[in-house]
Amino acid sequence: MKLKKKFFFYLILGWLFLIGGNLQGFAQQYRISLLTCDPGEEIYSSFGHSAIRVVNLETGRDQVYNYGTFDFRAPNFVLKFAGGRLDYFLSVSTFDRFLAEYNYFQRSMRELELDLNQQQKTALVEFLEINYLPQNRNYRYDFFYDNCATRIRDVIETIVGDQLIWHDEEQESIEKTFRQLIDEKVFYMPWSDLGIDLALGSRLDVDATPREEQFLPDYMEQAFSRAEIQGDGPTRPLVKNERVILDFAPKENSLGLFNPYLLFWIIAILFTATTFIGFKRKRLFIGFDLVFFGILGLLGLVMSLLWIGSDIPSTKWNWNILWAFPGHLALIPGLLSKSLKPWLRNYLLTALILADAAVVFWILGWQSFHPSLIPIMLVIILRTNYLYYNIARYKTPLV
Repeated sequence: MKLKKKFFFYLILGWLFLIGGNLQGFAQQYRISLLTCDPGEEIYSSFGHSAIRVVNLETGRDQVYNYGTFDFRAPNFVLKFAGGRLDYFLSVSTFDRFLAEYNYFQRSMRELELDLNQQQKTALVEFLEINYLPQNRNYRYDFFYDNCATRIRDVIETIVGDQLIWHDEEQESIEKTFRQLIDEKVFYMPWSDLGIDLALGSRLDVDATPREEQFLPDYMEQAFSRAEIQGDGPTRPLVKNERVILDFAPKENSLGLFNPYLLFWIIAILFTATTFIGFKRKRLFIGFDLVFFGILGLLGLVMSLLWIGSDIPSTKWNWNILWAFPGHLALIPGLLSKSLKPWLRNYLLTALILADAAVVFWILGWQSFHPSLIPIMLVIILRTNYLYYNIARYKTPLV
């Protein structure tokens, strides 16, 4: 009887050791980490990139789950992107292939290994595999609230739940608007920076919360480094280990000779000289105005279409339209007419007031315009003023 009990005891003990060993091996089956890649030279890559790396330690399978994939060949790509109706999708590639791409473009890459427990690792891998199914992998992209970085943060929050503590209070004292955050990445891409500032309205000029800052991959990387996991044992940092995978020297950035700052000041000097010469010679030189206000009108038309027709919330309430107004197109037939249209001087006065209002909006902080636009606004104020007071001298009043 004692032999049977002793045999049974050792059988149970051996079984427990076996289960414990299997659990430990199962817990170490995956190594999961956040990959953060530095910005590239193209506008779509200028904000950096994030991805999830999953290494199966038993099979050696090393994969990268990438929420930042889109297809340039998609039908009506430009219209869908501008209209906020472009779908991105989750893709999966080998780590070697992912690494080769960033090595080729010389973009630095860092890795944060996440200290998830057995259940969390398994649940995360299952979530990603289900999300990768053809019927689940597409999602409607939103640059600020639903992109390649925020998707990863949301996945981690779904898996870890309330046990994940971000410690955002460490970042709350540093207030930045969405526009300032964007400017950090595209300042040395002045034409891209100008295009963004023209297309996106006053919603970018509100302070972003620490959570909202995580639409930028490097800010999300910092948030992961601050975060902790509580409640499933001793409190521990979310990040277990960190290492640099690719390290390239930062590229020297410069505005370049052909940039909007220089070009627009040249335009302002040209119009100032033209106005001065016109005043001395008693001429209008409206050919310059036809081109200038025609371009502004077309620009305002595009911004109006984005305001009305786009699903992107940040294209609404865009007060650039005060100086680049679609109605400026009406100045073309008005200025070309040999007779003075009754409405023409009233419109010139209205355009002058709108340009002044844009400056007031800027000063009061209701919307920040691109700094290169200062000379353009000055030209609008100068030419509408000059034409308003002088055009009646050179055109026959319409009776």
